[in-house]
Amino acid sequence: MAHGFQAILIAGPTASGKSALAVNLARRLGGAVINADSMQVYRNLRIITARPSPDEEKAAPHRLFGHVDAAEAYSVGKWSRAAALELGAQTAAGRIPIVTGGTGLYFKALLEGLSEIPEVPEEVRAAVRAATTDVPADQLHAELAHRDPDTAATLRPSDRQRIVRALEVFQATGRPLVRFQGERQGRLLAPEACLRVFLAPDRDELYRRIDARFDAMVSLGALEEVKALAARELDPALPAMRAHGAPWLIKALRDEMTLPEAIERAKADTRHYAKRQFTWFRHQGEGWLWVDPAEAERAVLASLSFVEGPPVTSP
Repeated sequence: MAHGFQAILIAGPTASGKSALAVNLARRLGGAVINADSMQVYRNLRIITARPSPDEEKAAPHRLFGHVDAAEAYSVGKWSRAAALELGAQTAAGRIPIVTGGTGLYFKALLEGLSEIPEVPEEVRAAVRAATTDVPADQLHAELAHRDPDTAATLRPSDRQRIVRALEVFQATGRPLVRFQGERQGRLLAPEACLRVFLAPDRDELYRRIDARFDAMVSLGALEEVKALAARELDPALPAMRAHGAPWLIKALRDEMTLPEAIERAKADTRHYAKRQFTWFRHQGEGWLWVDPAEAERAVLASLSFVEGPPVTSP
């Protein structure tokens, strides 16, 4: 345990430097890096999801990275169960868990508990996915509003992924998804027992980093990685098939748009995602310390009373 904390949590928008900070802290403090990014769990997508490099993984223990096949519909519930085991294992081994990623719902499950939504049987999931594949999102939202108006009222008509999820739950249980969301299992960590840090870079600089990183991904083989994924002809509704940039690169591979057009659309989507990450943590991340990435390591160590450092504040 590092100076009274059971774990260090590092969140932030994509391309903000979370992985590098986590590795540096793990090496300095004798910690293990535990993934809290819903896309970096997929073993087939190292490049397009910006998973830590092999050198970074060698520098410190890394857990829950690349352990899931793209054909699996991984969920926050599955991650929570795996994270509980890893937190226990690393603590027992004398390592401080350093949980890092950009998926707000993973951190919410960690600190507040998880909604007790039952697992949807695979046959129900497959039937709903088959029935909704070619239906526009707004029409699916209208269908959900007819069957489950309470949940529909909480979802944007364009949020296809969550609409389909709500339809699956209703089909499997006959109950609105929002009813389950009000029933929570126990949290894995107490907020006051964790040092929680949100990396908040300058927006213009972050967007430049996002664009440069995607160009680097392409040069490192992202197109070939996505081509191998597309060749498997998996359900396009699977989370892995919606990794940022993947749908656009698949369109380019199918000659539905040029590669430069696909790259620009992918960059734009990633910038929009980063903006949503800022918004989510601003509204739901009470108690997180917001720091500039350049000052993050010094600020964390100051919070652990290792060194003098500047005050750290929430937004």
